[in-house]
Amino acid sequence: MPSSRLRPAALPAAALLAAATLTACGGSSAGDGTDSSAKNTVNINATDTKCKLDKTALDAGTVHLAVKNNGNKVTEVYIYEGKRIVTEKENIGPGTSYKLTSSLKAGSYQVACKPGMTGDGIRTTIKVTGTGGTSVNPQAKKAVDDYRTYVQSQIDSYMPVVDEFVAAVNTGDVAKAKSLFAKSRFGWETIEPVAESFGDLDPRVDLREADLETGQDWTGWHRIEKELWVKNSTQGMGPIATQLAKDVRELQSKVPTVEMTVASIGNGAKELLDEVATGKISGEEDIFSHTDLSDFQANVDGAKKAFEVLKPLIVDDAVVTLLETEFANVQTALDKYKHGDGFVSYDTVDEAQRRELSRVVDALSEPLSKLTAAATG
Repeated sequence: MPSSRLRPAALPAAALLAAATLTACGGSSAGDGTDSSAKNTVNINATDTKCKLDKTALDAGTVHLAVKNNGNKVTEVYIYEGKRIVTEKENIGPGTSYKLTSSLKAGSYQVACKPGMTGDGIRTTIKVTGTGGTSVNPQAKKAVDDYRTYVQSQIDSYMPVVDEFVAAVNTGDVAKAKSLFAKSRFGWETIEPVAESFGDLDPRVDLREADLETGQDWTGWHRIEKELWVKNSTQGMGPIATQLAKDVRELQSKVPTVEMTVASIGNGAKELLDEVATGKISGEEDIFSHTDLSDFQANVDGAKKAFEVLKPLIVDDAVVTLLETEFANVQTALDKYKHGDGFVSYDTVDEAQRRELSRVVDALSEPLSKLTAAATG
């Protein structure tokens, strides 16, 4: 596709959204060279005790998981290849549905539902056969290469800040550690879906206290955050900080070889925005430091970058225009809370202001949920 596009001058939002939806739902997945018809859609009936798939044999290429949560608990759905997370969707509420798109090569995978969003989940093995998903679309390859470069640059550029934060914790410099807490997390938060593909790496680094399971060790940023802001101390945090740096370096070393696809990039963009909608908006992410808006910005930056690398694959300009507009609206809303080189403390943002932030996030969430299909369709 040519780099210069002809944009519609001023289509109303409703018309743009309709166009986005039509583009997302139709066609074959030329971006991954595969079929996206009904035969490659798995309908999943998720309850509090079951995860029933209507088929377990699929053609290689683009596949769709049409999930309906008929239970009483919030659930998650994952596709695993061994221990690697291929894709996931968290926070599927009772009575709601979600369509998750991924690109699978031939092989054996497991689909897991996690009612209550805990444990290893209720798992079903699926078999994928054929040659789909193996063809190389030059534009798709460039998108993946560009995104990999972005991920690597984010980790590389923020690793020194992580090291500086860890050094402050190890030397007991509480004030400096507090000043570096949000900054040290920024790079990670922009590319977190990539980290999540490595199983337990993300929980080791970024687990919140509220998400701890019985008997689970609590490590990473939020463990240190609590000590810094609740006790105004770094006592006992040295080993945890040192391990944090080691874990982030583990991700840094794996980026060159981690498997990425157009679908995983598009799904990752939506996951990042979901992080905002379910954690940052509520103030649950950085509950002790109230640095949620910094993480909010990082998630939006990461989602926007994913959109930008996939933009040349989207054939409908209305989809692009709508996403560009909604990303700009979210940024405008965030800019109101900038303070110095960071943001105001989130506990100073009142309920009405949080509702407005939530509104602009929701307006972006709907078209962004169609990004994967639009880029592979």
